[in-house]
Amino acid sequence: MKKLYSFTLLAVGFLFLIASCTEEQDFSQIDDLSITPTLASGIFYLESDEATINSAGALTTFYFREVNFDVFNEPYVAEHLLEGTITYEIENTTSKQLRIIIGFIDGAGNILDTEIFEIDAGPSVVLTREVFYGQGGKSLDILTNTSSWRVSANNLSDDTSVSSDEDPKVIFRSGAELLFELQ
Repeated sequence: MKKLYSFTLLAVGFLFLIASCTEEQDFSQIDDLSITPTLASGIFYLESDEATINSAGALTTFYFREVNFDVFNEPYVAEHLLEGTITYEIENTTSKQLRIIIGFIDGAGNILDTEIFEIDAGPSVVLTREVFYGQGGKSLDILTNTSSWRVSANNLSDDTSVSSDEDPKVIFRSGAELLFELQ
């Protein structure tokens, strides 16, 4: 009996301790929660050696492609984009002067924006260009309405010269960082 009495007293004391140490929880704080994830991704990569550029000919296009970009087809995603940055990097070790043109294309085939890169014959340092979209940059509508990119690369030089570099080529890459607000 003494054990039962001690156990009952201990259980009541434990329940009293639990009840006295809790306070009412306020879960309305979730309404003030703001989540802003950043999505980083590569967009496209172009690499061409000098022999390929020469075989296309002088003063011609040696690369052309339209790249699908359906990130913003979902309205929820497009509506919650706060800002974005597209970073381009170009390295040219060929003996060619080049031009690379990036066209931002909407679903109807209209050009929304264009980025043009004039690249001197190499060897050259890596050229980096960051383009900002959103407050203080280009319009976010360019990104949210883009459904594809049109990439073309042109040889602005002859078709016979060869770089003294061991493996002459042009490398063009791009990536994006997009900031969203989710609630």
